[in-house]
Amino acid sequence: MKIVLLDGYTVNPGDLSWDEIKKEGDFLYFDRTGKNRSDIIKNIGDSDIVITNKTPIDKETIDACPSLKYITILATGYNVVDIKKAREKGIPVSNIPTYGTDSVAQYAIALLLELCHHIGHHSNEVKNGRWEKSIDWCFWDYPLVELSGKTIGILGFGRIGKRTAEIAKAFGMNVIVAGRKDEEYTDDEGWRHVSKKELFKKSDVISLHTPETEETKKLINAETISMMKDGVLIVNSSRGGLVDEEALADALNKGKVGGAALDVVSTEPIEATNPLKRAKNCIITPHMAWGAKEARERIVETTLSNIRAFKEGKPQNLVN
Repeated sequence: MKIVLLDGYTVNPGDLSWDEIKKEGDFLYFDRTGKNRSDIIKNIGDSDIVITNKTPIDKETIDACPSLKYITILATGYNVVDIKKAREKGIPVSNIPTYGTDSVAQYAIALLLELCHHIGHHSNEVKNGRWEKSIDWCFWDYPLVELSGKTIGILGFGRIGKRTAEIAKAFGMNVIVAGRKDEEYTDDEGWRHVSKKELFKKSDVISLHTPETEETKKLINAETISMMKDGVLIVNSSRGGLVDEEALADALNKGKVGGAALDVVSTEPIEATNPLKRAKNCIITPHMAWGAKEARERIVETTLSNIRAFKEGKPQNLVN
């Protein structure tokens, strides 16, 4: 059985191993394939199993690869594959349903702490010689924010949202949550379910943990920002499309939003014209919350499990 991995570099830049997957068949590997359809079709060739991360597999590609029998994705999101076409062709498609719960939640809190203290900025100022020249024994350039007693609103309450809530509780924060469909949640574990509107109004911090859907696209926009407290902090480690970037940049520059920390943007890699690059009090990192080695190891392990399950005639983690 022929297996091709189209874009393995981001999951494994050299600190992991594909050896166990190699044992499952005739294995062909590419660091990157890109988005050119002819290159994708060429790299797939007559492979039976395709492993992809962000390389798109559209209906034309599926039609052009008659040997294709199974697709497994090195991620949770599966919009890179034409699920409908794969289903029509009888091709199972699997994803990695959970691998980064702890690492992404940890990163979301790290973004929040950076907004509260701007540690990186102050470290750079010290290294640049500013402290040794200071007439005072200390200094800080941004308001220092204590989180205890403040309210964090968690938008999206799946595994990562819930883990973020648990960490926030450890800081002494009040936690309110709103799910994608305003499902009811019990208060047993120390948080309270509210409507999205109430969450926008009452939160000192808003952390986004929901998939991007038609319902959630540009959920953070001029109208919803107008409902928020002055000086609210916004953290997004989920999907860039949840945010109207022009509206958020405007709110940051006017001070309505006190700060934003984002690991994702609407177009990735980020475009030079993205308004958030020039917005005040905005921290942007390059979609790295998922990248802890432990999380990436789980991706490789689950991919191996997916392939073995398919070969045994019992495909798992199916998305179609």
